[in-house]
Amino acid sequence: MVEALYDAVGREVDLFDLICHLAFDQPPLTRKERANNVKKRNYFTKYGEQAKKVLEALLDKYADEGIENIESMEVLKVKPLTDYGSPVEIIKEFGSRDKYLEAVKDLENELYKSA
Repeated sequence: MVEALYDAVGREVDLFDLICHLAFDQPPLTRKERANNVKKRNYFTKYGEQAKKVLEALLDKYADEGIENIESMEVLKVKPLTDYGSPVEIIKEFGSRDKYLEAVKDLENELYKSA
């Protein structure tokens, strides 16, 4: 049933927008629109340069593939994230594994924050 709804609304939206559209008649934003909204809010300024690049890459991955992929630590083992170092090196840019996971959670909150 969800597949039929995606066909009607478009595959570029995620489940959150599909539900909001159906339940509350909200216009569905595409993942790319959500990602661009985060970029416009200058959310990344609180991070160091390398950490900012990692978060921007995660944001681009969200726009292309959806939220599930950025939540997994496995994402640190694929392009373009591997361009920024090994998973251990990337996590060190955030200070610790917990701080990296916190940054990802903050990124998710920014994605679903209303404009």
